[in-house]
Amino acid sequence: MNPQLPSHKRSNSFEYLLIDISNSFTKFAFASREKTGRPARIPTRELSPKTLGKIIEGKQFGAIVLSSVVPEKEKVLVRHRLLRVSPRLDLGVGIDYPKPSSIGADRLANAASAVALYGAPVVVVDFGTAVTFDIISPAKKYIGGVIAPGLEVMTDYLYQRTALLPKINLLEPVSAVGKSTKSAMMAGAVLGYRGLVKQILFEIGREISPKKKVKIVATGGYAGLIAAKLPEIQFVHPGLTLEGLRIIGNLNS
Repeated sequence: MNPQLPSHKRSNSFEYLLIDISNSFTKFAFASREKTGRPARIPTRELSPKTLGKIIEGKQFGAIVLSSVVPEKEKVLVRHRLLRVSPRLDLGVGIDYPKPSSIGADRLANAASAVALYGAPVVVVDFGTAVTFDIISPAKKYIGGVIAPGLEVMTDYLYQRTALLPKINLLEPVSAVGKSTKSAMMAGAVLGYRGLVKQILFEIGREISPKKKVKIVATGGYAGLIAAKLPEIQFVHPGLTLEGLRIIGNLNS
């Protein structure tokens, strides 16, 4: 996999290099104050001084804006000017949470982006290794969330822990009634997962804003698949986290 980002059409000078280090993948994008460029990603296990060097070769940028949930990988970036996302920064969102330091930086970036782009109240559903629900109240305060196993984690568990069930590629099931082991697993995974997401969103909405409709924004690897037939999700934004990093960079520079 070639992690090299595309060259800017006019200049190789940028305000920020945005980096989101998650458990599975690390995503990158160069950005001005107004616009985030096209992202690239590599498996997080491959993040090293060498791969970073390929990404930034020939580019100039003012600072790296970083969200990371893999602290040991951050040492790759120590020679650069870093703005690490944390509750101590201006996020454009208040925090009403007992231990703000325990909130993942990616979740804070998602909250900042969702409020700036869609307003509040809003819930961000991030379909990653885990699926996370981050809730911003009508008062534009981060008030908590929900964490459940990710879709791929659930299907991989079936494959790893049973003798006869195969590994599957997740797609929209043709029917709710499977005519093969794979199609039965597909229906159970995708349709069942929509049921999980739907019920969690219902309970969140009932608690935080029973009289006002809550906006729902999805991001992450399986956002498009699950949101396709889940009308509760109004928006799908694949680059939500990176947009949040750009917004936070602007608020703190």
